[in-house]
Amino acid sequence: MSAVFLPEIKSKEDIVRLVDELGFLPYFKGEIPGFSIEENCRRFWGTPENPDCPWDWKGPVIRESGCAYGKYYRGRALYISRDWFPDFANYRRDGYDYDARVDDGKARRRDERIMQILAERSPLVSKELKALACLSEESRKSFDANLVFLQMQGYVTVSDFVYQTDRRGKTFGWGLAQYATPEQRFGADFSSRVYAREPSESAERIRAHLKKLLPQASAAQLARFLG
Repeated sequence: MSAVFLPEIKSKEDIVRLVDELGFLPYFKGEIPGFSIEENCRRFWGTPENPDCPWDWKGPVIRESGCAYGKYYRGRALYISRDWFPDFANYRRDGYDYDARVDDGKARRRDERIMQILAERSPLVSKELKALACLSEESRKSFDANLVFLQMQGYVTVSDFVYQTDRRGKTFGWGLAQYATPEQRFGADFSSRVYAREPSESAERIRAHLKKLLPQASAAQLARFLG
């Protein structure tokens, strides 16, 4: 595959195609020039009244491509194809499923209740998850940061975006992120592949892919992308 030079993104179908072709597609501009939706879409921001833009396409892209979506790139949004996500999660998890991480004392206690709730009841819209998982003012204050941390570790993904409706059934506002564990979102296809390799092997596969895709990126930039 030659170096990536993204075409102008005009529709959700363009994003679905690029996620499938590239494997990884950042939503916002990052340190690797040109490698984002933001830099290649003229109408990047919409409005609640006219939301036809990448933000409004997130749910359809997730559903139609079957990809993973979450804050995976230095705490910022990243699409990852269904084919590449098992390796990505394996590396970020360092080969641990969450129960094993807890048993070995490698999990943060403030994250455990979020994972417990998701394991029992996902998918859950963000505000529902927060209401169930946060039992104190301190936990409510740290909820957003904890949820990002779990995404960065590869244990949580956005499964869809859900819209609020008025009394007439008409949707309004921006979509609310709906969260799940990858095991629940992708089922056996993910569970059978996520730990199939050593984490270091998964990392090297991703690094080699990105190096071929992005020859202009430095080794440090690729390392930061991997996380």
